[in-house]
Amino acid sequence: MLFCYRLDVAQHISLCRHYVRELRRSVLVSTPDLDKNGSHRSSQMLDVPDDHEYELKNDDQRLSAFLRSENTSTGDPTPRRSMGDTLETREASGRPSFMSSSALDPNGTDSDSPRIGVSRSDIRASAEKILYTYLLEGSEREIVLPEVITRSIANAIEVDGRDDPEVFDEAKDYVFQAMERDAFPRFLAAKALGNLVPGSGILRLIVGLLAMFGGFWAGFALIFLDIQPRETRLWLILPFAVGVYCLMAQQYSLDPIMGLMGISEYTFMSFMKVREPYVRKLLSKRSVGILLMTFVIVTALTCLYVFVPGHRL
Repeated sequence: MLFCYRLDVAQHISLCRHYVRELRRSVLVSTPDLDKNGSHRSSQMLDVPDDHEYELKNDDQRLSAFLRSENTSTGDPTPRRSMGDTLETREASGRPSFMSSSALDPNGTDSDSPRIGVSRSDIRASAEKILYTYLLEGSEREIVLPEVITRSIANAIEVDGRDDPEVFDEAKDYVFQAMERDAFPRFLAAKALGNLVPGSGILRLIVGLLAMFGGFWAGFALIFLDIQPRETRLWLILPFAVGVYCLMAQQYSLDPIMGLMGISEYTFMSFMKVREPYVRKLLSKRSVGILLMTFVIVTALTCLYVFVPGHRL
């Protein structure tokens, strides 16, 4: 959910940039003598730099400032809607579209005037979609944020009529920190330090416990029945090897053989090659360590049951 929220906010920012660039282009086409008349203010306000010319943060601040100034000077053409009205609209129409009907209609009647592919109402709909999808209590994909942040965003959109990207800055920073503290370490542990999904881990746990039970049962049977020759007990290495291997794989969420082969499981019983060299090297090192521990434990268990004197009950 957190990652989806950041993606939607990034899409909203991209939509705002596209709107401002298209608006600037339409102004230049409609008023080619703008510079001759000495009116530079509108051109400067619309002159939003490209992503690679300045720092992205400064670009977003400048973009938000323009959208707020336009909203103040021209008024918001979109009527204010209550939360109930917006939710009813979303239920009736499904996911809101970011493109206006004029942009989707290729047979527009006014061919002389320049058209903007993204309208201000699209930006408004995008901001409301983020609010009602992620931030309000009981929403479709609600994310847990401090109440002061959600109240501030709801007030800015519903009361102040804002739809610029800065509205979501505080929530975006909070979500990023939450992902950095919690989601990203768990993602690294699951994908960079392991190659098994939880379902496969549970399967290996079950197989490992059954194999260890069979090994212990056979070992005690050979001891207390005093089966001869004693070398027969060496067969205990098979259930112990399977059991310890599966339990170690479940414990570290890493199958050593798959790790050495450079294979990772991304869904249950679905595998893919690890293409990142560093991750593949890391998995190989951990796989070797797990195999060494497995060898030591299996050797110790086998020796214990082989050299214990037999006593027939």
